[in-house]
Amino acid sequence: MQKELLTENDFATVGEEISHELAGSFVQNYMEKYPNDMVSYHIGRNIIEHILAQPGCVGMRFYNALNEAGKKTLVYVGIDASGKDIVKKVVVQGDGTLATVKASVADRAGSSDDGSSFGDWLAHLFGF
Repeated sequence: MQKELLTENDFATVGEEISHELAGSFVQNYMEKYPNDMVSYHIGRNIIEHILAQPGCVGMRFYNALNEAGKKTLVYVGIDASGKDIVKKVVVQGDGTLATVKASVADRAGSSDDGSSFGDWLAHLFGF
């Protein structure tokens, strides 16, 4: 029983707020190790809320991916309380019957790689 308690995850509570200094350090460490990698992505609130509003959704998972043009992107899906990807959902159809359909999966994260220097970027984002 104790082992189960230690290994269970409450996926709805994963993540925590961190300081700007720690965030800047994390980003700087990554960029120093991977200087040619994508700086960041941006994702709109509407699609995040759409995914989180699916029945049983307690969080999101982000997958690294390559789009049709071969550029790096993210694919994001909802996860349930067990940490499993939500791949199907039940919906009410126009005639009032229930149907199981594919769950929402998203892409089209915007790249924030605007060509500015890394130092300028850190200064803008974190005040360094």
